[in-house]
Amino acid sequence: MMNTINNQPENDQADHASLIHFLSILGVNKDAIGRDLAQFKTMNVNAGEVLLLQGGEQKYAYFIVSGILKACHYGDSGSILSKEFYFQHELCFLYCSWLTQVPAKYQIESVEDTLLIQVPLELLSHVDWQSAKIALLSQQLIYKEEKEAFFLLNTPEQRYLFLVENRPLWVKKLNNIQLASYIGISPVSLSRLKARL
Repeated sequence: MMNTINNQPENDQADHASLIHFLSILGVNKDAIGRDLAQFKTMNVNAGEVLLLQGGEQKYAYFIVSGILKACHYGDSGSILSKEFYFQHELCFLYCSWLTQVPAKYQIESVEDTLLIQVPLELLSHVDWQSAKIALLSQQLIYKEEKEAFFLLNTPEQRYLFLVENRPLWVKKLNNIQLASYIGISPVSLSRLKARL
């Protein structure tokens, strides 16, 4: 069930500063950002809240000011596959759904109470935002190649150790069920793996 909370925090300007900086790094000029700023919506969402239903139409990206979001797939048998976790100052949206305009294969939901800024994806089709679109696509291509290598070239133990070494925030903030789902093993196997190390 989708239940988006639309309350606007008092410090929108400070929260928007981090998004403006992020967009500037991607090459969007400050005039374009200023012109489109009114379309950004600051939101507080509770843990477990759904932002995009699996099978739904994706219209927004979510810039995380604080908190954690995840993209996951719920199987018919009740299984949950974690596609990705998104942390502070990351932009969360499903690239394939955005590019192909097909219903989302994954659900986007909050892992914990999260402060975010909702950004209309249609902005990426504006001329002034083309540098951001190209930069995001380039980053995603590199990330996909790295993630393929992560799964194809490493054992579950090596995957876990990679997260410990390179993504310590993940290991600190995510529980065993979430980590195991991302690594591709059961929570029991992850507990055994941790006990061996």
